[in-house]
Amino acid sequence: MGKDRMPIDYTSREYWNGIIKMSLSKFFILRVLYTQPMHGYEITRTVAEVTKGCCAPTEGTIYPVLREFEEEGYVTSAVETVGGRERKVYTLTARGRLAFEVAVEAWKEVTNYVLEAATASTKGG
Repeated sequence: MGKDRMPIDYTSREYWNGIIKMSLSKFFILRVLYTQPMHGYEITRTVAEVTKGCCAPTEGTIYPVLREFEEEGYVTSAVETVGGRERKVYTLTARGRLAFEVAVEAWKEVTNYVLEAATASTKGG
């Protein structure tokens, strides 16, 4: 282990929650945009609602993801003026819709493996 690096505590629930949430944030951003176009704050709020607060992205995480999605052609954005305020509204493209559908299948498969592994470990096998 390097001298400048803190040791990773794999027994820490916070460690595993962080890894899981980081992986799921892109999935849930695609998920909420799959239903309708939204602006950034609305995406954050809706992800928090859908995940019951488990995977609520912050401003620091959502906008880099949205920028990446836009650069790669998964979303488009348009500026709308509402109540005198401008805000960017994001819309999933056909490629973004396909990405979400593929992600759903991948997560279903992985979830099944995780559940099988957890069940086997509680049975002593």
